This record gives sequence, structure tokens and C-alpha cells, in this order.
Amino acid sequence: MCCEEAGENTVNLRCYHRPLRSTRLLLHGERMSRGRMEHRKPGAASMIQSDLDLFGPQPQRLASHTVLLPGFALAELEALLDALRPVLRAAPFRHMHTPGGLHMAVALTNCGALGWVSDEHGYRYTLTDPQSGQPWPALPPVLLGLANRAAAVAGFDDFVPDACLVNHYLPGTRLSLHQDRNEQDFSQPIVSISLGLPAVFLLGGLQRSDKTQRVPLSHGDVLVWGGEDRLRFHGVLPIKPGVHPRMGERRINLTLRKAG
Repeated sequence: MCCEEAGENTVNLRCYHRPLRSTRLLLHGERMSRGRMEHRKPGAASMIQSDLDLFGPQPQRLASHTVLLPGFALAELEALLDALRPVLRAAPFRHMHTPGGLHMAVALTNCGALGWVSDEHGYRYTLTDPQSGQPWPALPPVLLGLANRAAAVAGFDDFVPDACLVNHYLPGTRLSLHQDRNEQDFSQPIVSISLGLPAVFLLGGLQRSDKTQRVPLSHGDVLVWGGEDRLRFHGVLPIKPGVHPRMGERRINLTLRKAG
């Protein structure tokens, strides 16, 4: 993913490597072995630049504490999809309603100790799935590890999320500008993983009226924001029609937070 005004791409960012991959796109039902993701300690800027040039797209700083990691989730893709299947069986996607009674176009579900819900009582996190009355499915270790590593690369150490909101977008659906304010701890970052159809993420300011930056998101991209950017308004433009070779006519977004 690139940004209209990417700014400095490598300063104060930790490097990450993606394994070299075949250019052949995976079709539905096909599998691939997971590659290894290496992590290296921060070094001289020239060394980081050299390594990133060799191993693919580099982190992009979109704002002071907002970092895009292009393709960061691709090495874990098959393990991630395998881990999500039992989550979706236990807690299927559903369309919730806003406190004002409006139908939400984007279907969603949750995994983790806490799950985000919306109904006539407001926006909040709950320990149990209101549909089943059971605890939300546990956060898969592969997802937990991926979020922790992405946060560390972006400069947020020791991130351990307890909630993952899973959004299911179809062509034409969008997400209006909003702030994530239902969590108890704003000191922790937000880690957002994009799978499937491309999207345009709107990164705004601390006021709804602030100018937004349009950030294209591709399959496997991970976006991390926190610190003074934690309460920025953000949203997603309507998803354009298309068929992703691995995910079909959909975009799946996994957003991990420390909610409790």
C-alpha cells in the first residue's frame, strides 16, 4: 500500500523481511507452505534501507505514530485463514444495529476475551456473544503473534490484544468516519490486517472535520496506529467490485485492540 504523502519511510522504523514468493496467485482451495519471517534489531539507517530494498516493500510512516507495513501478513496467510475458520463457525458474521436503530452494512464478528457489539444500548465490549450466550472464540495464537510483531515493528513494544473485531466487506459497503473510543486503555495501539479485495482507508485527524488522507490497502497489508494518533478519525471508502483470487468477492479486516 502506498500513501499520497508517504513522508519518511524508514526513520525510526524497525525492519521486517518477507520471504521471496512465487508470483503465481493462489486460487480457492490451494495451499502454500508458510515462509519464515525474520526480525532484526534496529541498526544503521543505511543497513535498514539496504535490507528493505532487497526484501520488498518497506514500512511507510503515514503520520507521527501511524505506520503501514505492506504485505506484512502474507507469510502467515494460510495459517491465519485456517485459524479463522473455527472462529467463524463458533461466532458467524452478523449485521448489528446502531444505537439509533440503523442496520450496519458491514457484517462482523469477534474473537478474544472481549468482543465489540452495537445495539439499542450503545457501543461496547462484552465477554459473551449475544447470539449464542457463549464466550467469544479465543484469539488464535497466529493472529496474536502477528499483531504483536507488527506493533513492535511500528515501535509499540509488548502489545498484547484482548479483542479482535472481524469485519466482512462486500463490494459497495463502506465504513463511516469514526473514532475508536470504547476501549479502556488508549495507550495501546490498534493493529489492522487487510485481506482480500483492496480498500481505500481514510486517515483523518482528531476532529471529524479535519482533512483525511486516502491510503490504499492491499491484501496482506497491516496498518498500525497509536500514541498521539490513537484517536484519529478513520474510515473506509466503498469497496469497489472485484474478485480476489484467494478471497473472492470480499474484504476481510481484522482489527486488534487492547479493550479491557
